[in-house]
Amino acid sequence: MSIVKLSNNGVKNATAFGSAVTSLGSMTFIKKLTASSSATLSFVDGASSVVLDNTYKEYLFTFKDIHPQTDGVKFQVGFRDGGTDYDATKTTTIFQNWHAEDGSETALNYDTGEDIAQGTGFQTMTGGDSLGSDNDQCIVGTLHLFNPSSTTFVKHFIARTNFSGNNNFSVNAHIAGYCNTTTAIDGVQFKMHSGNIDAGDICLYGIA
Repeated sequence: MSIVKLSNNGVKNATAFGSAVTSLGSMTFIKKLTASSSATLSFVDGASSVVLDNTYKEYLFTFKDIHPQTDGVKFQVGFRDGGTDYDATKTTTIFQNWHAEDGSETALNYDTGEDIAQGTGFQTMTGGDSLGSDNDQCIVGTLHLFNPSSTTFVKHFIARTNFSGNNNFSVNAHIAGYCNTTTAIDGVQFKMHSGNIDAGDICLYGIA
């Protein structure tokens, strides 16, 4: 019988790893946008020091304490494939789970009303539930966009958010899909479906 002995040596003390670990890429900060009663927050390649091209094969957006001015609204994202509109054609899927603050309800749900089938509208990042605008309510999360500069393949994205719903639920949403275009995606925009983004930060990173 083999015996495995555990010690208090942490990963920081290791001197060598296999190739699967050493090949992990680095994360480079690119741009931070801070909302202040903002209608939109937009990241456009080549504008205001934003890089969203073939420099990286993966880009990561992080949302921190995004607070809406209006109660009962949805946080959304759109992608630009040339021109000035964020109307790239998308096919997406979304599911969410939630738990009421008072413990009265829990659920896991595929949200057929918020997915997109070859549509050009903005993708909801909150599912069928809406954000609360109480002073202590907000949404946080991440969005990964893969190889947006490709002119060969569609552009996949994966997002996950957690937020305080206007009905006092904790809601965890999982969103994924692709921009069904072989044109490069050169801009990403975030907004509420109604009203402004009162406060919060969105940061963009490149993954080497």
